Amino acid sequence: MTGQTAVVFGATGGIGSAVADALETDSRFERVIRFSRSSDSPVPVDLTSEASIEKAATWMQGEGILPSLIFVATGLLHDGERGPEKSLRQLDADWLMLNYQVNAVGPALIAKYFLPLMNRDETIRFAALSARVGSISDNRLGGWHGYRASKAALNMMIRNLSIEWSRKNDKSIIVALHPGTVDTMLSQPFQSNVPAGKLFDSDRAARQLLDVLDGLKPAQSGKIFAWDGAEILP
Repeated sequence: MTGQTAVVFGATGGIGSAVADALETDSRFERVIRFSRSSDSPVPVDLTSEASIEKAATWMQGEGILPSLIFVATGLLHDGERGPEKSLRQLDADWLMLNYQVNAVGPALIAKYFLPLMNRDETIRFAALSARVGSISDNRLGGWHGYRASKAALNMMIRNLSIEWSRKNDKSIIVALHPGTVDTMLSQPFQSNVPAGKLFDSDRAARQLLDVLDGLKPAQSGKIFAWDGAEILP
């Protein structure tokens, strides 16, 4: 089916821009809308501002657009001055709250305003970037408290959203995706120990994630999947 619309949040980031570029080469999508904090965005969106997310949704509704794919490619691991905590001594309330705002609350608010804009009679896909370190059952090393906990919160939110939205559209696919380690600004300080062949460029990461998303069925909604299609346990 042609004429579909895809929406990408975080579209100026390494993965987000590559996802948007890849979608623009997909003949199924007539239009790809790129939201970001940039002034080039149809409406600048800040994940710490619910008002900006609502404004973007209002703009979409005014355009009469029913997106079939929403991809949230945002995330916070460090900001140049602060990074993932290595011990309890480094816990800071403001930094923890910012992690939750960007990594969990922001994607949840995007779902709040944008899922209702999606077609309820067709297959829809809503995906948000998570991380393997957000898996509670897979946590063997500890540390990175804010990032781990906020991604775990995102994973729970994805599960909740999938259950609620399946009652409105039983063809909906709402998932969290782990991209692996991608050569972007987010991962640059932490690339030294990445095994050979496991540091992906943005274009490859985007293709892998979209391939995984494209192959999922509604029965798999609410789960977490890695770049290779393997399910990650919560």
